Amino acid sequence: MTEKSLDITYLSRLAALRFDADETIRAQADIARIIDMIEAMQAVKTEGVEPLAHPHEAVQRLRGDQVTEDPDPGALQTGAPAAQDGFYLVPRFVE
Repeated sequence: MTEKSLDITYLSRLAALRFDADETIRAQADIARIIDMIEAMQAVKTEGVEPLAHPHEAVQRLRGDQVTEDPDPGALQTGAPAAQDGFYLVPRFVE
């Protein structure tokens, strides 16, 4: 990747960024290194390699889905501005 092919001024305008001359040179070098790294990663042969989510074979231990509480709706609605028959009342905002 050549640094001449990167138009940092155009990219910075798209990203709503403002660089001075030194920052433009540094940004151009940084982006060129990132693109070189991506190209090197894409050159790696990955045929036959299974995708994985995590390098360790781990199983998540999950608890059973069981009801452990019997909440009282009246107690839960005590802090609501308005409630009636177990429902929260909210102002109408769509006609």
